[in-house]
Amino acid sequence: MRDERLTTITETAAALGITARAIRFYETKGLIAPQRVGANRVYNHRDRGRLKLILRAKRLGFSLEDIREYLDLYDADPVQLEQQQLLLAKVEKRIAELEQQQTDLAITLDELREISRQTRVYLERNQSEESQ
Repeated sequence: MRDERLTTITETAAALGITARAIRFYETKGLIAPQRVGANRVYNHRDRGRLKLILRAKRLGFSLEDIREYLDLYDADPVQLEQQQLLLAKVEKRIAELEQQQTDLAITLDELREISRQTRVYLERNQSEESQ
């Protein structure tokens, strides 16, 4: 049974561990469209699910445009085949980006370690000459 309870922006933010400001930001970007009760935003199960997807995608490094594209396909494709194909393409691209970053980071760490080693040798040599 799905939770059809409506929650306020404060309750939703607390449940997701984010700020109300972050939720409003996602709304201004068109990623969510909560209902209104008077002047107050209220969030249903679907809104909370979309927010969880947004937060997960952001944590994994996807852009807001990538997220919007994915979420827009949810409504347009009832069997979600196109959505899943897009997801696979975006995930594989992100994996490739992260693997490249990992390679670049390993090279940078090796360079920094070599600089550290050379500096230590230099300091040890000059300190021992100074003490003589």
